[in-house]
Amino acid sequence: MREAAAFLVCLALMAMGSGASAVECRNVEFDGSRYAVCEVNAADEELHLFRADPSGQPYGHFAPLAEDLSRGGEELVFAMNAGMYHEDRSAVGHYVENGVEQMRVISNPGPGNFGLLPNGIFCIRPQRADVIETRDFLEQKPDCRDATQSGPMLVIDGELHPRFLPDSTSRYIRNGVGTSQDGTRVVFAISNNTVTFHEFARLFRDALGLPNALFLDGNVSRLFARDLNRADLGRRMGPIVAVTEGRP
Repeated sequence: MREAAAFLVCLALMAMGSGASAVECRNVEFDGSRYAVCEVNAADEELHLFRADPSGQPYGHFAPLAEDLSRGGEELVFAMNAGMYHEDRSAVGHYVENGVEQMRVISNPGPGNFGLLPNGIFCIRPQRADVIETRDFLEQKPDCRDATQSGPMLVIDGELHPRFLPDSTSRYIRNGVGTSQDGTRVVFAISNNTVTFHEFARLFRDALGLPNALFLDGNVSRLFARDLNRADLGRRMGPIVAVTEGRP
């Protein structure tokens, strides 16, 4: 019942939306699989990370975030789950929101997809956003206004992650983000059918032409896209990446 109510709230907020969108979303097919792809020009539009409301309660779903933004005169245009999290919805790896670090960088190998090195960090700065491999991030020390760490990397400097197998049988719904070399082109994608890591990474490199891309999650992959009239339901999320309209 709670999720159904959240879905209705999202639909109502979409119906209130204006015409032109700050994010261009489209459905694409590549190599036999279907994807929803949303592209942001970081030089013109601001990306932000959100995890919890001002009281500290994790948003968990798109609707509470959209309602919170609406009360402040902002409209949610695009949103996607943005990295792995613990049971309390806190980030597993490095997490910075509005200049405040909530979790340090994790550079050691570990269990699960997050620990399948190399992993990476999605770093948002004024007029650009970059997917940066974690070791490079520690060397460069970029000043990120917002940042979220996830893993594994999908594409590293134009090469697929070395552990990805073309004949893998591990197939899930997956979502991720890729960025251009200059950090102005930011592309988010979610598969509409189950795909392997190898297939998903090739989408970013071969179809979207992006040199670096990062896996964000699998089973909890969800998308809010006003352009597509889409507001996915599912398990409660941790960090959320979003674009809004009407921010001061």
